Amino acid sequence: MEDKKIAIGLFGFGCVGQGLYDVLEQSQSLRANIEKICVKDKTKKRKIDMSYFTYDKNEILKRKNLDVIVELIDDANEAFDIVSTALKNGVNVVTANKKMLAENFEKLYELQEKNNVALIYEGSAGGSIPIIRNLEEYYDNELLSLFRGILNGTCNYILTRMELENKDYNGILKDAQSNGFAESNPWLDVAGYDTLYKTILLTVHSFGLILKPEQVLNLGIQNITFDDIVYAREKGLRIKMIGAGYKAGDKFRVYAMPHFVGSKDELYNVSYEYNGVEVEGAFSCKQTFVGKGAGSHPTGSAVLSDISALTYNYKYGYRKLRKQAAGYGRLPNGELLDNDFDIKVYIRYKDKEELKGIELVSIEEEYKSLKTNFIIANVKFKSLFHLKGNKESKLFVCAI
Repeated sequence: MEDKKIAIGLFGFGCVGQGLYDVLEQSQSLRANIEKICVKDKTKKRKIDMSYFTYDKNEILKRKNLDVIVELIDDANEAFDIVSTALKNGVNVVTANKKMLAENFEKLYELQEKNNVALIYEGSAGGSIPIIRNLEEYYDNELLSLFRGILNGTCNYILTRMELENKDYNGILKDAQSNGFAESNPWLDVAGYDTLYKTILLTVHSFGLILKPEQVLNLGIQNITFDDIVYAREKGLRIKMIGAGYKAGDKFRVYAMPHFVGSKDELYNVSYEYNGVEVEGAFSCKQTFVGKGAGSHPTGSAVLSDISALTYNYKYGYRKLRKQAAGYGRLPNGELLDNDFDIKVYIRYKDKEELKGIELVSIEEEYKSLKTNFIIANVKFKSLFHLKGNKESKLFVCAI
């Protein structure tokens, strides 16, 4: 695609789609043009001429003159259908749909291999932070031991405001929704699913390990109260929603959950809608990347960077993934994931019956009052899985 004007077919014209359109209009170097945009809502007013739009996905998928299809819709199942069809048709694809990628990664990897096309998705993890390409290129031969990061701007925005404004979760959430920092249905963000999907993608590029969402623990901040913020403050800590993966012997531990972080931690001062990712390698030591984690233009800029990379015939090399596959003679399916270990956590509860199902190894601290109860305990990590996606539970669990 070098030295030619790139023809783009775009699916979705919401926050990120409009952001892509805006940054593309301001681009000084990339010669690209959005030929057609597929949307669903026929009644919604658009900021650009309606001749750009279609409501039939096949009008884009069956076009022969497109160089790139960009998928930026909310529906993960429909997104997979669009992306897989485009790859089968031999068209390169750019997407920012972390849920679709995490749920279908092995199939999408095989489609890239079989059809000799590129699927690029920098905007799916970390917003404006170029973390995936750095893991692929800068750290391609590095022996990485750890990554951990604040990967969800909504959670970080809520936690920052709770701490700095001395307010409870529900009030801040409503305000975040009215200001566009949280969805009307915020479950995927606050329950840790968004962080989970991004963590799975970073695991692929850090360690060459493909995991399914059901294999990885995610706990969220939906049950947090101001009492938890007060406890953290008294200890000189902050609460951050973190996705992490690290090497433990010959296996890997991967999860997404709230963590207490101290003032010397690189993620301590990453606030509001900003994201931060820390990577540690055998030779490069620790490095931290910080940038806007959400928003129309930051994510649109990441998508535009992916489109630009395709003009140089760029595709992910998946070196670490290929190495793991070579060692097993196939893509490993969870064999390298370790969920059998103890983890130290803070658990705030109302009634001790709520702790049923959590295997306590030892309790280091216990506090009871009329207002709140909590324990600091070492627990069996795999026993926390019964809390994953549990909308009935009122426990707040935070790693220490």
